[in-house]
Amino acid sequence: MPVSRFCLTPLSLLIAQAFALPSLAHAQTADQILPQVIVSEPLLRAGNGSARVGGFEAAPVLQTPAALTVIDQQQLQDLQIRHVADVSRLDASLNAAYNAVGYAEQFSIRGFPLDNASSYRKDGLPIASDASIPFENKERVEILKGLSGLQAGISTPGGLIDFITKRPTSKPLRSVLLEASERGTLYGAVDLGGRFDDTRFGYRINAAAEQLRSYVKGANGERQFVSGAFDWRITPQALLQLDLDTQHKSQITAPGYQLLGGTDLPTGISARTLLNNQPWSKPVVTDNTNIGLRLSYQWNAAWSSTFAANRHQLKRDDFAAFPYGCASAGLFPGFCANGDYDVYDYQSTGEVKTLFATQALLQGQFATGTVRHALTLGLDTLRRRDEFGDCVYGTVDCAGSMANGTSNIYQPVTVPASTISTGPVLLQRKGDERSVFVQDILALSDQVSLHAGVRHTHIERVQSASAFERDYLLPSVALVVTPTPGWSVYGSWSQGLEHGGVAPLLTTNANQILDPGKSRQQELGIKAALDESWQLSAALFQITKPLEYTDSNFTYVRNGDAVHRGLELAANGKIGRALRVTLAATALQARQRNTDDPLQTDQRITNVPAFKSALNLDYALPQLNGPALNGGWSYSSSKVFSPDSIRRVDVPSYQLFNLGVRYVVATAGVATTLRANVDNVLDKFYWADASSALGGYLLPGAPRTFKISAQFDF
Repeated sequence: MPVSRFCLTPLSLLIAQAFALPSLAHAQTADQILPQVIVSEPLLRAGNGSARVGGFEAAPVLQTPAALTVIDQQQLQDLQIRHVADVSRLDASLNAAYNAVGYAEQFSIRGFPLDNASSYRKDGLPIASDASIPFENKERVEILKGLSGLQAGISTPGGLIDFITKRPTSKPLRSVLLEASERGTLYGAVDLGGRFDDTRFGYRINAAAEQLRSYVKGANGERQFVSGAFDWRITPQALLQLDLDTQHKSQITAPGYQLLGGTDLPTGISARTLLNNQPWSKPVVTDNTNIGLRLSYQWNAAWSSTFAANRHQLKRDDFAAFPYGCASAGLFPGFCANGDYDVYDYQSTGEVKTLFATQALLQGQFATGTVRHALTLGLDTLRRRDEFGDCVYGTVDCAGSMANGTSNIYQPVTVPASTISTGPVLLQRKGDERSVFVQDILALSDQVSLHAGVRHTHIERVQSASAFERDYLLPSVALVVTPTPGWSVYGSWSQGLEHGGVAPLLTTNANQILDPGKSRQQELGIKAALDESWQLSAALFQITKPLEYTDSNFTYVRNGDAVHRGLELAANGKIGRALRVTLAATALQARQRNTDDPLQTDQRITNVPAFKSALNLDYALPQLNGPALNGGWSYSSSKVFSPDSIRRVDVPSYQLFNLGVRYVVATAGVATTLRANVDNVLDKFYWADASSALGGYLLPGAPRTFKISAQFDF
């Protein structure tokens, strides 16, 4: 097919170039490459025992007073993780939140949906997650669970996901990955790294191409990605880092289901069915780019400074034959009782979203008497510009849509196309944030440290007819006690801030934005590193944020609180020399409190399981040299889809099993890793997502899927 040739030809050229690059670089040992350099890659590349998402530099996870998850490169490869959705098999606090196939990846942490414009980071700076985030150039994924007001300013209460980019390697790296999965998805990637003849300069090149054949039949597409990361060791004290990437993706999106008759879950359906299956359906096309720059300077042994900037831009043409409502029965939202649903021709072309973020840090250590200080002073800026036209549904714009026709979830019907087109693309939303912050970590003794910080954030935001300009203070304080080496106990209190919600379509105040809302968090935690083999953690928390919803008068309001109380447990270690165990569990009570609406008060928050657990095992066969087995089990309790007491609907619990095998063999100097994975081994049908977004949609989880790959490291 033409798509296949387009995807794979650029990749084959890059693979060929992989064998030409060694002439530009020489194999060097770590001692041979400028051993006097003080500033180095660990500023961005921390191992399993450290992370930077909990603060402003790489710090030991054991000493960070926050719940963190770090997923390293080895885990990403062995579990064949290339989407944020796959990360949820390792972290029980991460769940889907309208994560539709072929569309933007959207998730929640601790029951709070993340904001696509503020909750996702690349090397600590915000990026938009309105398109799938490429993993090819990511070294690891760091997850901060809970409020991040001090670290990020504006961000939803659930936390942050930070993607740390790969950096140049000291020795030449040549890696090629080829993969195939069910229904004909073909994938290829190359990873090239090393240093040039002048060893002050290093490079890391990643590229990938993919022919997409989703398990949802008809949700086909293609993707291409390329990135470069470069280092320049200007002086022994100064390091300049540049990274850039670009991705093109085109794929038919798979929308979700609504309740039959407004009351019942759909039954007798397949996760492979595409509701966006009309002759005139078009793919969602996204092009996103990043350009990042970081300059680090070590003034002396105690003080350093860093300046970083990143520009992220997303361009999108958004299309869907969108299923919504049942006009014949007056259901909005909701499908007809017999499975009929109205089909709308949704179009929004020419969308452009641009984020430009900067951060300047001054960090140092000093002492006042017997108290040792680790001080951070910083300045953040963020400029956001969103351009789009008046989107259209059916034959008129979004404010008063008209369906093209009616189809059925069991017996699809072809409906006529419309002649609509998106209105003129204009600057519709803009925002500017400027923050100054300070954090001091005071070592009161060898066993006790106090983490105290505050951020002052100035916000300007304009959208449609709404505008505001405000200043906020976001304090954070925590106490960490280390009774013995390898153990720490912490207690923390913090405030966070998030943008107010935008009133959805069909409400009486559609497109109006509410003021920013402050959240509060209290957390107690314990962490242990028993030896090099086992790490344990537990966190008990309560987060309170303003509750926003559409009331019985179809007005989007802020009324009462969403209160999330939970317990998180995690363990990671080895049993013997061959078996590695990763276990995570989260118990969460999420309730609507303090409202004056009897239909809302004391109800469970939608799309939040009361309990979720994940167990992953990796067993290297001791009798044989090379093979290893891995398996995973996950469980999610029931979730609420409709919260009010009159027509509450619960989504059933489910459990899933995954199996995998890998085999490593070296032939003629080439290390070859063969991997095969089967996800959802028992082919369980389940509702992975019961989101309240866009009026409320149910999205099935993936059925049994297969994936095989071969990785060649030269």
